Amino acid sequence: MNWHMLRRRVTSHVMMALCVVAVLIALIPLARILTFVVVRGVGALDLAFFTQMPRPVGEAGGGMANAIVGTLILCGLAALFAVPIGVLSAIYIVEFGNSRLGTAARFAADTLNGVPSIVVGVFVYSIAVLPATRASGGSISFTALAGGLALGVMMIPIITRTTEELLRLVPGTLREGALALGATRARAMFTVILPAALPGIITGVVLALARIAGETAPLLFTAANNHFWSTNLTQPIASLTVQVYTYAISPYEDWHRQAWAGALVLVAIVLICSVLARLATRRLERMHAR
Repeated sequence: MNWHMLRRRVTSHVMMALCVVAVLIALIPLARILTFVVVRGVGALDLAFFTQMPRPVGEAGGGMANAIVGTLILCGLAALFAVPIGVLSAIYIVEFGNSRLGTAARFAADTLNGVPSIVVGVFVYSIAVLPATRASGGSISFTALAGGLALGVMMIPIITRTTEELLRLVPGTLREGALALGATRARAMFTVILPAALPGIITGVVLALARIAGETAPLLFTAANNHFWSTNLTQPIASLTVQVYTYAISPYEDWHRQAWAGALVLVAIVLICSVLARLATRRLERMHAR
């Protein structure tokens, strides 16, 4: 073995070792956070936490049933608002990315992706909550719809950029084949290219949902909180993040215990969504392989 070959092998092994070390360093904080949340939160989880309402201030017990349902409603509203806009925006960027509007759309998505969540909350407060407050005669109109809108605004850039990259990864031969068979650009996109990229798009949507599931600041300005059971979209609604925040800053030890349980449920919701998306992605990939 000559010297150059030995040097290449040593360099390869060293770089591989550095990559492994970097991965471990990145995983250590995640593992410690997950372990800490599980250890502190699992002891507070019981059936009452999922089925009962919050108790009055100072009373022990109760649960966060209203906050769990409220979080699911808010995420569903955000997805209904953001997924169509994000996917259609990505399609336009892919098809007409060289135009001024396409360039502006890509730039807007990149910029919006870096906007702090509290700024999004203030923005939606000004365009949704304040007008409704003036129309109601001065009563502050926090609503679930405003909360879903704020979370949806945060989802749009993630879905747009993810979908754009996935559409560009679809082989150009699929588009050319569809066009050669007489399909229009729109038909080729919606019947050939978009279905081919669908597994990845679903994963991108789940990542966007995971991104917003833990947001608190936008909801403080839009959906506020509700200690009672409410699924009315035109009324304030409870959410796990705001409930955890409220309990964490309280002086009551039992509320602190429930705050850790709420944080654990949030982590579990994100994990379940990720697993379901992975299963759906694999099923769609097998269907396309056939």
